[in-house]
Amino acid sequence: MPILDARHDDMHAVEEDSAWSESYYFNAYDPDADAGFFTRIGVRPNEGTIDVMLACWLPGDRVAFLRAKREQTTMCGPPLEVGGVRYACLERGRRWHIEAQAEARLFDLARRHETSAPIGLDVAFEALIPMIGHDGERPAGAGPSAPADEVDGSASASARRATGKGHFEQAGRWTGAIVCGGERFVLGARARGNRDKSWGPRRWDAPKMWRWFSINVADDYHLGGIRIGTDGGDLHRGWVWRDGEHTSLAEWRLRTETAGDGITQKTCHVTAVDKRGREHVLRGDVMRVFPGGARPDETVVNEGLTAWTCDGVTGYGIAEYLHQFDAQSRPLVPIE
Repeated sequence: MPILDARHDDMHAVEEDSAWSESYYFNAYDPDADAGFFTRIGVRPNEGTIDVMLACWLPGDRVAFLRAKREQTTMCGPPLEVGGVRYACLERGRRWHIEAQAEARLFDLARRHETSAPIGLDVAFEALIPMIGHDGERPAGAGPSAPADEVDGSASASARRATGKGHFEQAGRWTGAIVCGGERFVLGARARGNRDKSWGPRRWDAPKMWRWFSINVADDYHLGGIRIGTDGGDLHRGWVWRDGEHTSLAEWRLRTETAGDGITQKTCHVTAVDKRGREHVLRGDVMRVFPGGARPDETVVNEGLTAWTCDGVTGYGIAEYLHQFDAQSRPLVPIE
């Protein structure tokens, strides 16, 4: 995967596919505050909508969650505002500001109890590494000048039709605070996270599954990427940033220990093999999962806040598992 330039923080030309989407995603966690969040805004002009999702990790196994949608018939660029959530770009490719003032559903994950509370967010992201990804401007198998990370074959073509044409990821540090129901949680010196952006067709029910990882081991060691199940087979994509340089990943080897329901990820044993042949062996201990569980005949994305350990060093990030379920709430693709 190459390093992309800052112009990809801008919106791209809308193509004819009815499922065309351009979206921004951010995640953050501070182990000292035991608080963080993940959030996404997606613009779907051919469907006439823009939508937001925001989930805040709070101490005591709590998650404050909101979702909103409004009409949007043309592509629009930052600042993006939906349902009381606002994303503003302060410096393309480097700095973003997120604000929120809204009413949220407040879940106690341990007690399986739901209430409501006002949520406030005022946080800033500053990049630690460049934007790493693929710009979607050359199709897979386009010849010797095609990006090295593109895979020639039906798996890559299926992924482009279902999950996007272009995509990048970037690790960074966070500052600011989360307020929920009168409690204030400051993101301090150890607050880290990632952001990504995707553009192209997005059909949530098209992938057979995916396992997406957002991993910050240390400020000079980050990994990210996905293993996605398609009609053409599994596609492995990703990157590693270590000691000031990046390398594409060739394979995600994975073994998952699940919770008692047999579905929700609990411990992820991951070996990320890069294109230099190095093996990055990681253990991911999942601290909280939202939403968790299964829904018959639906697509479910289980976002797992995860402590990642590699070579004796522990950082934090995400283990995200997308499942398609049958009528008996069984995943169509067994969990590895």
